[in-house]
Amino acid sequence: MADFKVVLSDTKTGKAYNVAATGVAASSFIGKNIGQEMDAAPLGFDGYTIKITGASDKNGTPARQSLPIAGRRRALVRGGVGFHPVMEGQRRRKMIRGSEITADFVQINVIVTKYGSKTLEQYFAPPEAQAEESQTEE
Repeated sequence: MADFKVVLSDTKTGKAYNVAATGVAASSFIGKNIGQEMDAAPLGFDGYTIKITGASDKNGTPARQSLPIAGRRRALVRGGVGFHPVMEGQRRRKMIRGSEITADFVQINVIVTKYGSKTLEQYFAPPEAQAEESQTEE
């Protein structure tokens, strides 16, 4: 079974959170493509919708949305994800991954497109901060 590190970016606050996806949460990503939206309930965020914006494998090879395959290819690229040209018109053959998420990926980057009832800060608050909040409410 695949395990992923999901980097969840909150566009409202500008913060990013790391979430470990294992088991059912990881299998919900397999077969999806970059740019596709999905429900964040398997990650534990009820009511949230997320959009996959990028990914990389164990070697650090980035995934590119314009390559509609599931594996790695050496492609001639002229800019964008995986290559930043120094000179105008420069092209280079680079190893990049396709846009389909497979078990070979390690990190998946996502952004929040629809928010739920609880804020992300409430989900990621340290346990002692949650205990202090419950004491002050009483």
